[in-house]
Amino acid sequence: MLSERRLEVLRAIVQDYVGTEEPVGSKALTERHNLGVSPATVRNDMAALEDEGFIAQPHTSAGRIPTDKGYRLFVDKLAGVKPMTAPERRAIQNFLDGAVDLDDVVARTVRLLAQLTRQVAVVQYPSLTRSTVRHVELLALAPARVMLVLITDTGRVEQRVIDCPVPFGEASLADLRARLNSRVAGRRFADVPQLVQDLPEAFEEPEDRATVATVLSTLLETLVEETEERLMIGGTANLTRFGHDFPLTIRPVLEALEEQVVLLKLLGEAKDSAMTVRIGHEIAHEGLNSTSVVSVGYGSGGEAVAKLGVVGPTRMDYPGTMGAVRAVARYVGQILAES
Repeated sequence: MLSERRLEVLRAIVQDYVGTEEPVGSKALTERHNLGVSPATVRNDMAALEDEGFIAQPHTSAGRIPTDKGYRLFVDKLAGVKPMTAPERRAIQNFLDGAVDLDDVVARTVRLLAQLTRQVAVVQYPSLTRSTVRHVELLALAPARVMLVLITDTGRVEQRVIDCPVPFGEASLADLRARLNSRVAGRRFADVPQLVQDLPEAFEEPEDRATVATVLSTLLETLVEETEERLMIGGTANLTRFGHDFPLTIRPVLEALEEQVVLLKLLGEAKDSAMTVRIGHEIAHEGLNSTSVVSVGYGSGGEAVAKLGVVGPTRMDYPGTMGAVRAVARYVGQILAES
């Protein structure tokens, strides 16, 4: 167990290295921080921290830099989440409030996160597997052609054009619309098949039953098709500011960021509204071993419907990044709840 003084020395090393990009020496620490001890004592503390694997010396006669283990201790024990200022919170809200639909919400969220953190932002679309049906609309396009519009509680809108076996009258269409919404509105996607399986039997005419069955088949196909997870990424160019943070080349990082399955897995480690930070070699994908991932779930009512986060070098401003990620997730959740 590290003493309080050595924890303070580690905190100072992380803060200075993140701010200066230069290895940190004992003299600089005593000059910049009120540690209350001599440089010789600080050197002893740094030697102990190095022995325990929290810091390392990149080359002879250099200062020290944090290791993955050192960053982990800093995040878990020493770093609080930096709160956003009132002007920053207003700017976030105003920017996101201007979104016109779900795609715009996700696009704005990616841009905002990338700008706030100066890292790579990743935002997952709300998962339909955890969504509920808000409304199903049926619109007559022609006597035997109907448009099905599925609206979810997270703002996603899916449209399908259906060619019916026979013409379907307005009265029958209105009846089907009412019956369908009475059964599925407010219900989870997973529950819908069971709720509508006997709906064709509510119609007397065999032709109407055939059309209802066709509409239901399209609805259920839509639910299956749209459960595929999607995400949006932005701010990749921000990584060019951190050339020295990647030991050999930035290429493995960029290649990993192109793999949606990798990013979805990383975001999936976030537990609903709890902040998750993965540092360096804690990340299973080798191409991202020189990065850290900060992620959190977003949604309404305390239940996450998707995840968002940022990817950047291990030398990142963890308190500020965690604060920005948490604040943006909170506002996105509020927007979805109000949409």
